[in-house]
Formats: sequence, C-alpha cells, structure tokens
Amino acid sequence: MDGRVLYDETTRRRAVALFEKGMGYKAVASLLDIPRETVRKWLDVYRSVGIEVLAMMGKKHTTYSFETKLAAVRAVVDEGMTRPEAMAKFGIASPSSFKKWLKAYREEGPEALKPKPKGRPRGSGSPPKELTREQELERRIQKLEAENAYLKKSIALKAEKRSRTARKPRP
Repeated sequence: MDGRVLYDETTRRRAVALFEKGMGYKAVASLLDIPRETVRKWLDVYRSVGIEVLAMMGKKHTTYSFETKLAAVRAVVDEGMTRPEAMAKFGIASPSSFKKWLKAYREEGPEALKPKPKGRPRGSGSPPKELTREQELERRIQKLEAENAYLKKSIALKAEKRSRTARKPRP
C-alpha cells in the first residue's frame, strides 16, 4: 500500500457543501478530520473543474484508452469545449492527467497520447552486427588460444600431482 487514503464521493461532496457555506480548506479539514493538503487539492479541483469531476476523483488507477484521451483532447482543442465540460463528458477524474494530455497533444500530436510500452526493453536493442572474415578469424584464434592454455594448465596440474604422489616415501 502506498499510504494514501481514498475518500468516498459522499465525503468529497460534504467538503464542497462546506466550501459553499464559506468555510476555508483548513476549517473543512479540521471538521472532517482529513489532512489539509487533501482538502486543499479538492478545493482547487472544485474551483477549476467543478463538482462532477471532484465527485469522480478517488477511483484508484483509472486507465483511459487512446480513443478516450484523443476524443477528450480534441473536444477541447478543436471544438472549443471547456476542460471541466470535457472531463465530465468523458469521465476523466484527474485534472492533472488531462492537462498533461492537452500539452502532449499540442506539442507532439495524437501519437503522444498512445500508450507507452511498460517495463524493461527486450534484448540489446540492436541486432548483432555482422563480423568481417578477419574479425571472425581473430575471435576463433582467441578462443583456440584460451582452450589451448586451459589444456596446458590441466596437463601441468596432473603432472604435478603425479610427481607429488611419486615422491612420497613408502613406509
């Protein structure tokens, strides 16, 4: 668990009702026994995008399809819809995510909204390059020299072991 607490829609709506009565975020936080920072974020969301979006917040790890992202962004950029309207229409709960999508779309186009591959990339990234005949022969020589050195060492160790056992005096 990451330590975050998800508050239900009723709690967020209650906080909004208290905001509308003129209470500040500190007073609302104290009254509802919720961290100030959480209530301040709710107030910011409420002021910028409205109660509908604030009510949708709290869904854990919502993933949006490429089509949904593109339609929502185009509704704002091409059709002149406001951000709160688009967020409510397409069921987008996070104003910060929507803002990132808008920025990415404006800077890089629709391709920027496509999902990125997750995790570590497979393989080395590039296919092994073809070696020249000379490079292949040099590698083969290195391999044979290493094999030769291993065999020589093995023979030397066996000979040393035989000579040690041959020198031992017999009782």
